[in-house]
Amino acid sequence: MALGILCTGNLMIILDGSIVTVALPTIQQDLGFTQSGLAWVVNSYLIAFAGLLLLSGRLGDLLGSKQVFIVGLVVFTAASLACGVASTPWALVTFRFVQGVGGALASAVALGMIITLFQNAAERAKALAVYAFVAAAGSSLGLILGGVLTQSLGWEWVFLVNVPIGAAAIVLTLRSVPGLPGIGLREGADVAGSLLVTGGLMLLVFTIIKADDYTWGDARTLGLLAASLGMLAAFVVRQARAAKPLLPLHIFRSRTISGANVIMLLMVAGLFGFQFCTALYLQNVLGFDALRTGLAFLPAPVTIAVVSLGFAARLNQRFGARPVLLGGLLLVAVALALLARVPSDGRYLVDIVPAFVLLGLGFGAAMPALMGQAMAVTSPTDAGVASGLVNTTQQVGASLGTAVLATVAASRTASLLADRHSQADALTSGFRLAYTLSAAFVVVSLLVAAFVLRTPRTAKPADAEPAPSDASAARS
Repeated sequence: MALGILCTGNLMIILDGSIVTVALPTIQQDLGFTQSGLAWVVNSYLIAFAGLLLLSGRLGDLLGSKQVFIVGLVVFTAASLACGVASTPWALVTFRFVQGVGGALASAVALGMIITLFQNAAERAKALAVYAFVAAAGSSLGLILGGVLTQSLGWEWVFLVNVPIGAAAIVLTLRSVPGLPGIGLREGADVAGSLLVTGGLMLLVFTIIKADDYTWGDARTLGLLAASLGMLAAFVVRQARAAKPLLPLHIFRSRTISGANVIMLLMVAGLFGFQFCTALYLQNVLGFDALRTGLAFLPAPVTIAVVSLGFAARLNQRFGARPVLLGGLLLVAVALALLARVPSDGRYLVDIVPAFVLLGLGFGAAMPALMGQAMAVTSPTDAGVASGLVNTTQQVGASLGTAVLATVAASRTASLLADRHSQADALTSGFRLAYTLSAAFVVVSLLVAAFVLRTPRTAKPADAEPAPSDASAARS
């Protein structure tokens, strides 16, 4: 029951990052958004969400993960209602930012709570497979649900659908999800570090988003990038010297955790860029409408569900996380390489579906294995911050991948249009270049997995942990 509640709450939050995408043209028409202003319906959510994940994860360790999860659900649900009844552009953008705050609070601690709840190796592998399915397929499901709701009920329902789900999740969490007390703010209330990392991450995501407008070589982009990286560097220095750091740097001593987060960044960058480009290819080249575009993604989440829920746990138990991760990443890279060959007169069943199925097979196998590696903490008190870290890595990777690949595709298309190529050929060539770069991201992540991650020397269970300290045993 607890696993179902945590995954449902997290799925609702992940869906919200993509469900609004299909509804954007209708929102623009009804509320009178400008073209540049419309992007902030998505960007305001992403900036708040990505910027607060790390802080939210640490708050879960300090105040108690269950308490932070419930507060996040309350904020997210209330903001969803406000978005659904918004009547002006500024109101919708403001409440989307608040949604991102609530989403960060809830999502950052969910994975850490699952790790804490499931101590048995086999059960933890199954739980991680379910959570990984939510993380892997949620964005694609959002595109499908967004198309259905927008076309049948109106754009307001891409937000209002969260209200009954969120309310039920809050009640069920209070009743059915066990929770441990936090270690207290006195153990890690690093205010300066919190301001640095939150500001740095928000500015970094903002910079990545605006790079599509300014270009990466523009002085404004470089200045914002330098400022964001400077704040994050100051945060690292602060954590190395602080008596009670927000992010204990000792977790990076583990090659497993460090390598897993690098892999997550690269893999998600490639896959989110693929999703963005494929949606545009289906609509602008093949002529699909919003609903048909959403449904066209269905083979990917279905395949992810079959693999992650049906086979991933057994594969990880049988072969170990590292070999499964390597095989999954290889399949994802092959799928993206296939998409890099799509023609301007492509056929959905021939040119898209096989790649979707391969991608689902690879991602469904890789994601649970990678989640387990990224959460390989040795102390329960680090579970929240490790959960917040891997979620932050995902969001930065998604923003980076979408911005870089969109820029590359647009630049290639503009160059070919200037040479008087047809619209369809120019667009398709831009998307092919973006798919090639996506595949390159995944290949690099495969190399990191091969040469940085290590296979344990002994045949211990994947989640074997050292004996808990007296303090943690007393808390349990």
